[in-house]
Amino acid sequence: MMTPRVRAVLEELEAWGQENDRVQTDRSRKMLNLERESAELVRALIVGRKARRVLEIGTSNGYSTIWLAASIASRARVFSIERNAEKQKMAKENLERAGLLDRTELLLGDATEISARLEGPFDVIFFDADRFSAPAQLSLLVPKLAPEALILADNVLSHPDEIAGYLAAIRGLPDFEHTIVPVGKGLSVAYRTA
Repeated sequence: MMTPRVRAVLEELEAWGQENDRVQTDRSRKMLNLERESAELVRALIVGRKARRVLEIGTSNGYSTIWLAASIASRARVFSIERNAEKQKMAKENLERAGLLDRTELLLGDATEISARLEGPFDVIFFDADRFSAPAQLSLLVPKLAPEALILADNVLSHPDEIAGYLAAIRGLPDFEHTIVPVGKGLSVAYRTA
């Protein structure tokens, strides 16, 4: 549901996020939003899969969460984990402005701890947060995946050393095919078909 309202909020957040990150020296206050090209590819993959339950790790200010929520049917859900309460508050406001808050469940806290207690199945998982803890989260979440599943991760070309453990874990998953798409900061795409 990519309505004019959703597009307007995304455009505003994109411009604001880029300016914020350009001038902000404190990394924790940067938004580090997904690049538009990557967001468009993620959207196409999710729409093509007709995903019903999507898990995002790393909400930030909700830019990518809006893309995810706009890519699913009205009765589908996006669950998004964020550890920073201030960013989560921004995300909630931005999702509300986009008219997509009713498709999302915002979860605050440590992603590994929350991943351990979440119930599946998930059709799509999108990793866009701490790359060092992603392998532990992946191991917790693989048993909670639907038979046909898609696992995405951003920043694989921009942060190769930090994401190496995650990529090794993804490549070690049986029944999954994996590729890296050189879009944005690099998108890892792993999928399993029934």
